[in-house]
Amino acid sequence: MTRRTTRATAVLAAALVLSLAGSACTGTDDELVIYSGRTSNLVGPLLERFAEATGTNIAVKYGDSAELALTLGQEGEASDADVFLAQNPGAVAHVGDEGLLATLPAELLDDVDPAYRSENDRWVGVSGRQRVIVYNADLVDPADLPASVFDITLDEYEGRVAIAPQNGSFQDFVSAMVVAEGEDTARRWLQDLAEGGAPTYANNNAIVEAVSRGEVPMGLVNHYYNHRFLAEDPDLPSRNGSFEGDDLGNLVIASSVSIIAGTDQQEAAERFVAFLLSEEAQRYFSEETFEYPLAAGVEPSGDVPPIDPSSVPRVDFDQLGANLQRTTSLIREVGLT
Repeated sequence: MTRRTTRATAVLAAALVLSLAGSACTGTDDELVIYSGRTSNLVGPLLERFAEATGTNIAVKYGDSAELALTLGQEGEASDADVFLAQNPGAVAHVGDEGLLATLPAELLDDVDPAYRSENDRWVGVSGRQRVIVYNADLVDPADLPASVFDITLDEYEGRVAIAPQNGSFQDFVSAMVVAEGEDTARRWLQDLAEGGAPTYANNNAIVEAVSRGEVPMGLVNHYYNHRFLAEDPDLPSRNGSFEGDDLGNLVIASSVSIIAGTDQQEAAERFVAFLLSEEAQRYFSEETFEYPLAAGVEPSGDVPPIDPSSVPRVDFDQLGANLQRTTSLIREVGLT
């Protein structure tokens, strides 16, 4: 049975094309099926623009990147997916480890820094999110911020720094810690956070909201969340802080796109990748979501500071896939849920 057998027997209703969150996603023979770990409110308008501009019929399955990665692994060659748009590199690296990703054409990779694409050309970064410590300026003096992400477990910060253990970016950060510092160090850091009563929230949005209202003074998030809040209400007291030097806490995590091996929509899939790396899409990420554009020479938007290369730690993101399931297990084992 080919991976497209199900396409011949299932036709999506038009109303489902851009609203398939949480459901099975099967497409017709002329549809590009996108598994998206980025939420519809963030990338939905951009995907619609691609469909309109290119005349491509698309079907989108939205979900958590890690869950979609596991789904792709379970579906294997029978998957209807043509493209995987991932929020975090650990998830896409996991799919790559399963041998399910195609090699991207070289011409689609040239404009992206090698630090934000895979060594074997299986994925390419389309936007970047830097890890920061968001803080309430009414409660915290910037001079009193921790110098290192490892310092947040010290007594003076105990219970004062919020985290989102189930968030994909936090999990990728922990996986990066395993790669850079070893599993024992990562486990001890997580254990200290749990024992110190680190406040936990469902996601980055919830952390920024809590910091803004003074419920918790600080939190670990991706940079762009606070910029979105401040764009709506400049009077909020939340500010982004960074750690000293090239501390691991300053990690830049790329959202990425990959083409699924064996797709019968190769041309459309490559067109989609090229679109995400185009000036139009890169400006969207810069101006609409406040992320770091990674291609087309587009600059960060508004008050988003340029990335300082000297402050960004280098991590081999291709190694994160092997740690994906182990990371989630570590987080559960120490009681951070």
